[in-house]
Amino acid sequence: MSMLQEFKEFAVKGNAMDLAVGVIIGGAFGKIVDSIVGDLIMPLVSRVVGKLDFSNLFVVLGDNPNNLTTLADLKKAGIAVFAYGSFLTILVNFIILAFIIFMMVKQMNRLRKTEEAPAPAEPPPTPEDITLLREIRDSLKK
Repeated sequence: MSMLQEFKEFAVKGNAMDLAVGVIIGGAFGKIVDSIVGDLIMPLVSRVVGKLDFSNLFVVLGDNPNNLTTLADLKKAGIAVFAYGSFLTILVNFIILAFIIFMMVKQMNRLRKTEEAPAPAEPPPTPEDITLLREIRDSLKK
């Protein structure tokens, strides 16, 4: 089998297409969650904490001879910083994403349970010879 034929079989299999669709939708979903976190949740959290921008929260670990004040400038200068604000933003992003996925899976499971399950099949009728043998047995017991 040639490589082109193998690739064609791989590309048109359902699993590969499902994976491709999942990756594309996952990327778009990630952007939505990033927007929810960055534009809706983090401003509320930072308002409560008192800081307006979590991404610029850091502790300078190295020498700062030029007294740089922004995280981008410190990183560009090669000064060691403990950037916990970026980590907090990513952590909140993950928690929200995990919660949304949990709720989606929970809804899907609920919908699957409510779908009408097929009625259990009735057992096939007992063959006539077995029915007759049972009647004979029962009459002999009397």
